[in-house]
Amino acid sequence: MKNISLLTNLVLSSTLFWAVSTASGEEVILKVPTDTSNYCHMQFPPIREDTLSWERPVLNEAAGNSIDFYGPCDHDPVGQEEVRAQGSVILHGIFGDSD
Repeated sequence: MKNISLLTNLVLSSTLFWAVSTASGEEVILKVPTDTSNYCHMQFPPIREDTLSWERPVLNEAAGNSIDFYGPCDHDPVGQEEVRAQGSVILHGIFGDSD
């Protein structure tokens, strides 16, 4: 019984290390890989509106919300794909949760 408990604790504690938070300046991104090799659940703050046109936008940590992203682990929260998506939401008000 002790071996099962020890194994369970080992597996549980090792899964905590899978959640990798990276910090670049003041930006905090939570990345949790799933069972498949190239699929992650990430949570990160939205990009600051005034930096959307910059070459390297800045995440808005002061925002009271965060973005839940499910997709490839190499997704860049301040990359061009995310800039386009968030710019579209700001420009058109499309949040994908309307009736």
